[in-house]
Amino acid sequence: MTDVRLSGVRKRFGRVEVIPSLDLEIEDGEFVVLVGPSGCGKSTLLRMIAGLEEIDAGELSIAGRRVNDLSPKERNIAMVFQSYALYPHMTVRDNMAFSLRLAKAEKAVVDEQIGRASGILGLAPLLDRLPRQLSGGQRQRVAMGRAIVRDPAVFLFDEPLSNLDAKLRVQMRAEIRGLHDRLKATTIYVTHDQVEAMTMADKIVVMREGRIEQVGRPMDLYARPANLFVATFLGSPEMNLLPARPAGSGFDLGADGRVAAPGAAAAAAQDLTLGVRPHQIALRPPEGADVTAAIVLVERTGAETVLTCELPSARRICVVAPGMADGRAGDRVGLAFDPAGLHCFDTKTGQALAA
Repeated sequence: MTDVRLSGVRKRFGRVEVIPSLDLEIEDGEFVVLVGPSGCGKSTLLRMIAGLEEIDAGELSIAGRRVNDLSPKERNIAMVFQSYALYPHMTVRDNMAFSLRLAKAEKAVVDEQIGRASGILGLAPLLDRLPRQLSGGQRQRVAMGRAIVRDPAVFLFDEPLSNLDAKLRVQMRAEIRGLHDRLKATTIYVTHDQVEAMTMADKIVVMREGRIEQVGRPMDLYARPANLFVATFLGSPEMNLLPARPAGSGFDLGADGRVAAPGAAAAAAQDLTLGVRPHQIALRPPEGADVTAAIVLVERTGAETVLTCELPSARRICVVAPGMADGRAGDRVGLAFDPAGLHCFDTKTGQALAA
């Protein structure tokens, strides 16, 4: 079994503590995505697992073996970088075979591994081409093939899709996830793109300033964020946040109106932040609505309409309506919040509370 365990892991660069102390368990065969904003420490953590950065304190084990002091080649891992890192003067075949030949593998083994990897990734017709003769997606597949031929225990991906256009990123997401499902290898994937995290991961690790904010399955984090940071980081468009106070079977939004929430648990008499995702707000006629707003911007994508609205307090709120919803800038609309989609957070600590 190839599990990965980090216990009390720390990292400093000079006087700057990048990772104060971190504990994480990754099970055998899991596809785990480390996600967070730029500078949160996710790539540093990946490089520590790879052996490209030293661990200042704590322990890292792979498959039950402590690897803190082992070199990258001794850890039985393979890493796919953002920049592909292909040798420009070598063919696809030679790029994929490089690590095997460096390890003095027999020609029959090299040919077998290249044949297997190129078959999985659809690279067989491209084996005699140079990197400059390939598209971005093909180069990324070559980088993945170079990792596969080593037959590693753990795959590490460091933002491998960030250099690709939007359409190709979608295609490569599916290819990488499909590759994992075929190989069943433990995979750790770093990205700042929450859509990649949501669509690819078995488990997401949300990081901020070197610390883990929440770990869990994608839809668990989406539906039950532990705090305001996770709530607004996952989901596009991001969750709307409004100041509120408990008021009977609902929440008082001050000048913006009142949101009904039948069956909501009684919250402590304190200032709250109420969260609701744009897809969980419905448009209604303004007459008689508890919450009204003026449409500021309408964005129609075909499948849905994204409305930016302004509440009486001048706060902005985003609403996503299915299809080609009516409305134009300047119109007044009523807003109905789905009670099942409301999230309560302690304004001071940012931690989630029972709604």
